[in-house]
Amino acid sequence: MSESEQEYLTFMLNGEEYGVDILCVQEIRVWSSVTELPNKPTYIKGVINLRGVIIPIIDLRQRFGQEALEYNEQTVTIILKTQNKNNPMVVGIVVDGVSEVYKLSKSDIRKAPSFGNNIDSCFLKGLASIDNKLIILLDSNTLLNQDDLYSIESSEVEQKLAPVDETVN
Repeated sequence: MSESEQEYLTFMLNGEEYGVDILCVQEIRVWSSVTELPNKPTYIKGVINLRGVIIPIIDLRQRFGQEALEYNEQTVTIILKTQNKNNPMVVGIVVDGVSEVYKLSKSDIRKAPSFGNNIDSCFLKGLASIDNKLIILLDSNTLLNQDDLYSIESSEVEQKLAPVDETVN
């Protein structure tokens, strides 16, 4: 593999194929139950203990604002680790299934088009066209950004903190 080539693990999510840098992939696991935590964003399913390391598990469908899906024997968890030596982080992402590993050169990757302010494209690294299909390549650094990952949406906080009206009419 030349310096300008990079390998991507691809996976399915809601009928679309996505890819992440294979250097960020620690392992692939079949879905198993998690320990749920209180007061968390809905896309955080909980945590697992993986050989002594507590790892948060994120449902990528829900993280991307899509409808949750019931997990089955095809559902897998991809354990990702950041390449950032100063702030290492390990996270599991739940996806519909793993597809393939592709070797892509920089010339194979196209920049994602600008969608203006209506669509958040911060997770997109680019798009690759392989065998007449388009693969959405994700930026692992923004996908695993701790500040964004663990922030609870203000509307979620307001719902959890809103007083319950217990007056009887």
